[in-house]
Amino acid sequence: MTMDKAMSTDADIVQAMQRWLERAVIGLNLCPFAKAVHVKGQIHYAVCHATTSPALREALAQELDALMAMDAEVRDTTLLIAPDMLANFIDFNDFLAEADDVLVERDLDGIVQIASFHPDYQFGGTAPDDITNYTNRAPYPTLHLLREDSVDRAVQAFPEAETIFERNMATLEALGHAGWSALGLDAAAQPSNIKT
Repeated sequence: MTMDKAMSTDADIVQAMQRWLERAVIGLNLCPFAKAVHVKGQIHYAVCHATTSPALREALAQELDALMAMDAEVRDTTLLIAPDMLANFIDFNDFLAEADDVLVERDLDGIVQIASFHPDYQFGGTAPDDITNYTNRAPYPTLHLLREDSVDRAVQAFPEAETIFERNMATLEALGHAGWSALGLDAAAQPSNIKT
């Protein structure tokens, strides 16, 4: 079944993100730290229907405050999902500088870091269809709010954490486009749809 994003409920959006997390991020072991927080229910999914940068900045500030107000055992990390804006990757990439400004404004630089995911994510120096871009491709434009302390603990527990990026590229190259398609996510191929 194909569902247009305009008809997607917040529950549909969260379900698509959870499916991506389970099948790609955890299933392909793209992030060896994701499984534990997922299993423990420590990931907060926040769907933001902002359509302007100021509104998304405000939502980001609120989610940062909420994350810091909670114990990491309850909420370790937040995925702030923006289904109604930043569909163009260049615009999304430009917004990341504003997201970093919000971190500074909240005195959270060095306490929280923001990772980014997008249906059309593209690393510098790669072609749009380069399979390695899929390591950061998600069904919706997403800001991942990570506690630095949690990242540090995870890195210490994982031998050779600095090799994760290279290993992920090798994983995607071995998987190929057909293998990614077989995951049933289609985030990059059809960013305007959710496949169920």
